[in-house]
Amino acid sequence: MMNGGLVRIREMLAQLTPSERKVANFILENPQNMIGLSVAQLADQSGGSQAAVIRLCKSMGLKGYQELMLKVAGDLQEGAGFGYQEIQPQDSIASIVQHVSNNNIQSIRDTLKILDVAMITKAIDVLYGAERIFFYGVGASNLVAQDAQHKFMRINKTCFSFTDTHLQLSSSATMTSRDAAVGISYSGETQNVVSCLKMAKEKGAATITITKYGNTPVSAQGDIPLYMTSTENEIRVGATSSRITQLNVIDILYLGMASRDYEKSVTYLEMSREAVRVSKEKS
Repeated sequence: MMNGGLVRIREMLAQLTPSERKVANFILENPQNMIGLSVAQLADQSGGSQAAVIRLCKSMGLKGYQELMLKVAGDLQEGAGFGYQEIQPQDSIASIVQHVSNNNIQSIRDTLKILDVAMITKAIDVLYGAERIFFYGVGASNLVAQDAQHKFMRINKTCFSFTDTHLQLSSSATMTSRDAAVGISYSGETQNVVSCLKMAKEKGAATITITKYGNTPVSAQGDIPLYMTSTENEIRVGATSSRITQLNVIDILYLGMASRDYEKSVTYLEMSREAVRVSKEKS
């Protein structure tokens, strides 16, 4: 997908060296001016160095400067989208409805730019073949893990999520090479998730991570790292649009796996729906 350059740069800013950050900030503030510039010209205009430009491309996981330019050009051709809209004191309810909804939509659109379809396919392959799946997350990400368990169980996949962090660690110690662990953490810094994934890898299980774009302690533990992005300011509003993008990635994995054996999946979904209906009638 030849876009997502600006999203990747924005997500990586905190991880860049000062020299790389000069180049990155110039591109974010002047994306149109960057198109057509050589490495030397970009270094000169941004106040960085040619080495910093090359390192920035490498940090972003790109093949080189040409790929970065193509992705930024793709973003410009696509349009700016809604942009992040900060909630302000005394905003009307109508404004809050509009801003929150637009922020969630923009987060999903931005995530679509950086999701690697090849990695998604590998993740679905692993989940489909796993004997058991363990979903790990803390705080708001644990709610996403619970949602994943709920969905995957409905198509008869043996899976688990635990709210207690000690249970998470204990379960990871019981994993085998026939299992899969999915670590969910927007920040990619959640130590308990890191520990669970490390233990899972030691036991031979396949590991999948769902984090923000960039090199983080959690994504480093993923055999298959999946990346997402969010428009929110984490300090001010917490996990709002990031939770929506996490749920969206889980839905993609769930439906991708269900489609592998569509008829069986439909049968199991009908069975679970009937069980819930009967339970409601008896209560």
